[in-house]
Amino acid sequence: MHNRKLVGYCRVSTENQKEEGTIEIQEQALKEYADTNGYELITTFKDEGVSGGLENRPGLAELFSYLEGDNQADAVLIYRLDRLARDLYIQEHLIKKLEMLHKSILSTKERDLDSNDPMRKAFRQFMGIVSELEKSFITMRLSGGRINKARKGGYAGGRVALGYIAENNDLKIDDVAIKIVKEIFYLRRYKKLGFRRIARFMNVKNAPTVRGGKWYPATIKYILNNNLYRGKITYKDVEFKRQDLKIL
Repeated sequence: MHNRKLVGYCRVSTENQKEEGTIEIQEQALKEYADTNGYELITTFKDEGVSGGLENRPGLAELFSYLEGDNQADAVLIYRLDRLARDLYIQEHLIKKLEMLHKSILSTKERDLDSNDPMRKAFRQFMGIVSELEKSFITMRLSGGRINKARKGGYAGGRVALGYIAENNDLKIDDVAIKIVKEIFYLRRYKKLGFRRIARFMNVKNAPTVRGGKWYPATIKYILNNNLYRGKITYKDVEFKRQDLKIL
């Protein structure tokens, strides 16, 4: 089993960072696990300051785009199962998606996550249920205040989109980075380029991403579908117009 090639995935949510630690702690744990067990960690995808749901998870989307492409990865390495997702249904759904891609899943904290052994699967599901309860308590404490803030047009937290800066608990336009966003919309709207060609174009010109990595089709799609560039802040089912953030 040695010399397997792994792809890492890390996630921290802003509201629970004290318990989860920083994204750097998870990255270091993945590197140490790979080195200790004789694996090769090819690259790591990250979602920082995002929830465990499937919405607004560009790093996870990039991971699956990568795995669906031409690569040599044998498995995905995570820090802990709830970093993949807290929700039990989402956990099982993502693990099944990996199975369909013929990729196994490894954790630095739990063993044999993708095993078909009934006891292992039951344990994995039990851990997911515990995480679901933790998520419910976090949501109960935090969502009310965030919804109220969103209703007033404020920044309710989460990952800051490319082209904006979080300052004094609010968003403002980053005059430098927003040029990249405008170019992406131009290439899509007027040059009629697809997500993959735009990503390739951005990589060739070394345009910076939010996390300093490469551009992927899923990243381009996420930007083009983000209503924030149209002057709309959305949190859960609350939408508020912000003309000062509109760039289209």
